[in-house]
Amino acid sequence: VPAAWQRPYLNVFKHFRVEEWKRSAREGDVAALTDSRLKGTVYRIRSSVPASSYLQLPRTGTQSLGLAGRYLYLLFRPMPRKHFVVHLDVTTEENQVVRISFSNLFKEFKSTATWLQFPFVCGAAKGSVRDGTARMARRDLPGAAPADVRWTCLVLDLRSILSLYLSRPYSHLKSIKLCSNLLVKNLCTSDLVFDPGVTFSEARQADLACRGVAPMPREMAFPVPKGEKWHDLYDYIRFPPEGSKLLNDSIQKSCPSPAAVSEDPVCQLPQTVTLTKAVRDRLSLIHQITSPKAVSAPW
Repeated sequence: VPAAWQRPYLNVFKHFRVEEWKRSAREGDVAALTDSRLKGTVYRIRSSVPASSYLQLPRTGTQSLGLAGRYLYLLFRPMPRKHFVVHLDVTTEENQVVRISFSNLFKEFKSTATWLQFPFVCGAAKGSVRDGTARMARRDLPGAAPADVRWTCLVLDLRSILSLYLSRPYSHLKSIKLCSNLLVKNLCTSDLVFDPGVTFSEARQADLACRGVAPMPREMAFPVPKGEKWHDLYDYIRFPPEGSKLLNDSIQKSCPSPAAVSEDPVCQLPQTVTLTKAVRDRLSLIHQITSPKAVSAPW
């Protein structure tokens, strides 16, 4: 359970004063810019080789962030026609460090006892040619971000990722390394599920608190002009998807956020999950180790 200073959420960039670069590190082309659309400061991390420019928290590998929130929120935008990589080092209750990486460079999911690598699929803007093609095909593929890639709220359920993929209990987030090519607004950790598409008044009227859903804190929110809808402007990705009992190959947009009711027929169809042999083997092993009553995937 997070300490009191981490509740109800922790604004990571603000708490660690990223702009001062005393408790964080940067390498290569990392710059603070004012984004006119988001009406605030964002950090641009860019280079021809993703690993050569990065923003890292904490400053050194011997330190630990010690952030115990179950969910990590990353507010970012991949750079158009580029590749990016993000590394998260998390610590299990047995004090084992596991690296969780995701990138649109990765072609397939790979795992070891200490490293999970997830392909990240960059979605195109709603209504674009690429968006229509992806819907027809029922899935998209990893690769360089499209020209009209959108700002994204990525919600990683760190506890579920460790439990589902490695059958390990989650303790805390040790470090974060954001490698080019990215624009990043902020990071946040919490035990709450925030829905950026819901206003505070809507949350009260729908009594979303009883469903464990809360509106995104104002200091973490993307701006929404009057008359517009959040989900028409930005992407929301929750991983693993809510209620998922199958291991997914890649991190990508599927359906809207927890409180949203989708009118998209694609989202209302049962999702077909194609599992690589590595995932099938690991899932089979986990089932053997844990419970014979565990839910099995339809191979």
